[in-house]
Parts: sequence; structure tokens; C-alpha cells
Amino acid sequence: MTKQVLKTSRALMLLSLLLTYNYPVFSESLGKIAAVVEDDVILQQELDKEVGVIAQRIRSSNNTQMPPESVIRKQVLEKMIIDKLQRQLAEKAGISVTEDMLNSSAADIAQRNNMSLENFREELLKQGISYKQFLENMRNEIIINQLRGREIGSRIKVTDKEIDHFLETQENIGSDSIQYHLGHILIAVREGASSAEIQKAENKAEKIVSLLKRGQDFSQLAMSESEDDNALKGGDLGWRNANDIPTLFTDKVNNMHKGEVSEPIRSPSGFHIIKMLDIKGGLDDHTITKSKVRHILIKTNELIDDDEAKKRLLEIKDRVLHGEDFAALARTHSDDKGSAIKGGSLDWVNPGDLVRPFEDAMEKLSINQISEPIQTQFGWHLIQVLDRQNKDNSVEHKRNQVREIIRKRKIEEETELWMRRLRDEAYVEIYP
Repeated sequence: MTKQVLKTSRALMLLSLLLTYNYPVFSESLGKIAAVVEDDVILQQELDKEVGVIAQRIRSSNNTQMPPESVIRKQVLEKMIIDKLQRQLAEKAGISVTEDMLNSSAADIAQRNNMSLENFREELLKQGISYKQFLENMRNEIIINQLRGREIGSRIKVTDKEIDHFLETQENIGSDSIQYHLGHILIAVREGASSAEIQKAENKAEKIVSLLKRGQDFSQLAMSESEDDNALKGGDLGWRNANDIPTLFTDKVNNMHKGEVSEPIRSPSGFHIIKMLDIKGGLDDHTITKSKVRHILIKTNELIDDDEAKKRLLEIKDRVLHGEDFAALARTHSDDKGSAIKGGSLDWVNPGDLVRPFEDAMEKLSINQISEPIQTQFGWHLIQVLDRQNKDNSVEHKRNQVREIIRKRKIEEETELWMRRLRDEAYVEIYP
């Protein structure tokens, strides 16, 4: 089946579907559909709403001049198309987000901003965002991240040989680190593009570089010309550690000064232009505090609720304070069978090894002190820290750091290609 026949078939199928369900917007006017994306549509009213949100965000930025509405609409529509394609793929893969997951994520965000959930809702309303809209946006983001993790992250492997090579060729890893604030413009080239198409894209990239070097505003050109996810942010990639920059840009960035613009950089996805918006330095600390810890866990169930679990742990704590052996009580009473046979011992743990509520409580304890009952997703715990020691784990930390650097670079590069391929291979019809 040819591509044209396939397009016609899909369009007819969508038309039949809309008419079958008496789709009101379609029956009033085809012009109220902004785009057909596979077997779904983006409505003009959806596009108008999103354009309004983005325009308001740009207006609230003191340093960004408002681009023409046509530019915003084009960029917003492309982003909505990519999002729609990813959501469709996620639905086929059975990826979903429950209401409990959403509410828990919202509560975490409010807590990180030192707000109650109610105060957080009020703050959203002040910014013109309803809580329902915020949850829906967050649902979309979580689903897409899970999809990318499945489609891309699961395939990314980092070998010890790659880590060794990185350490051999970049000796300064782990010393005083430099951070770069980068701007980015992508002139995309589709997979399998002809030499004429590639030349046209390169000419366009060179023209943009010329405009930038003559003083044209970077964020304006990024919003109007860039074809990546950050276009509507003025191409702002934010602050990045020297080691978190895509491999493609590393050599260029290391030799750039503040305000400098690179020549076009070729990659499989197109031509990249980067601008050094700012540079700053920082210090990386590799000393960690390890804790030797043990615990007693009581899980809740149909017979044991939170109050009963806390009551049992307080009774156990009282028995320890009156001279009974913690390890013996852990072997008898703890529901963590793996540690119970070792007297509740979790042995030596590093920062990040345990869940956050457990670690927060553990870090506040002095040596041999026993905590109050602490709740985590596993149940209720009594915690005792037996010893602490500072450890210089520079070698281990450095290798883990390099592993994450390489992984991030691979994911970023692969995601760009994957999204471009997803868009190129999809059936998309845009209406004027």
C-alpha cells in the first residue's frame, strides 16, 4: 500500500468514525479541527487554549519579547502533535497513571515547595491554572516519561569499558566542576532526507548563526525556528554540569566563552546551534557518612491498623529501654524477615540506600538511640543506629558519576532521534 493510499484510508476511517458518533465540532466545520494525528484529532479550541497558556508564560518573562502569534501557534501545535503521538503509543502499551499516583505526586511537589496541598492549589489559581488542569498536565508528563523509559531508557546500557575510556580521556571528572547555561536551536533533518534537503537545512542553520552573531535575540529565533522540545522556552536548556552536556556538544562547549554562538553542529537529527548563556563553577564532594543500622518492622493489614502497629512498637521500645535485647526482639517480632534473622540488622548503609522517611529519621538519631515509630510505605519501624563513619568513596563515586553522565548523554541523543522518527512516520494532517 502506497503512502498516499494509506493517508487516504486513514482519513476516510477517521471521517467515518466522527460521523458515526455524530461528532459535533466536525459536523459544524472542518476548520475547527487543527490537526488529524493518526486516528485522533487536535481541536482548534484545544490549540487556542494551549497557545493562551504559553503566551501568558512568555508575557510574564521579563527578558523575552513576545513573538508573532503565528510562530507560537506553529510551535505549540507541533508540541501537541508529538505529545498526542506519545500518548497514543503509551495507551497501546498499556501505560496509565492512577488518581492515587497523581495525588501523591502533587502532595510531594507541594511539600518540596514548603506548602500544604491547599496552599499549593491556591498558588496555582493565582497563576491562572486550575488544579484539575495541573493534574492532567502532570498525568501527561508522567505517562510520557514512563513511555520514554520503556522505549528508550530500557535499551540504554553503559559498560565498564565505556566508563574506563571516559576516565582515561577526561581526567578532570570529579574535581572543581563547571556548569554551563546553554541555549539550543535545532534545524531538523528527517531520516532518509535527500542531499538537497540536508543542504537546505544547513543553509538555514548558517543563516541563523549569522543573524545571532549580528545581535539577533536568541530566544526569539529559537521560538520561531527551532524544532525541538525547548523551542517555546526560547531554546533554554538550563544549567548543566560540564559532564551532563551531550557528547555532540562537549568539544565546542569546553572552548566557548559567555555570549558566544557555535557554528552549526551536524547530527543524525539535524543541525544544532548552541549559545553559551552563562558559566559558573562549583565543588563536588565525595565524602559520605555511612550508618550501621538495625530496625524492627510491623506491617499493617486487616488485623493491624496504624494505631496498633505504633502501639506494638512503643511496647517493644519500652522493653529495650528496660534492658531486653533489641536483636532478640527483632528476631521474634519484626515483619522484615530478611533482616529479622540477623537481629534486625541492615548492616552498613550509604545515603540513598533506604527510603526517604526512614533515612530522615535515621539521620537525626545519635549512636544507640532508638527512634519513635516511623512510617514508610513498608509499614512502621523502630530504628537504631549502632555506628557511623565517614568514608571517602571518591573512586566509587567517580565511576557512578561517569556511568550516569554517559547514560544521560545516550538517553538525550536517542530521545531526540526517537521523537523525530515518531513524527516522521506518523500520519499527520494539519488544517489551516
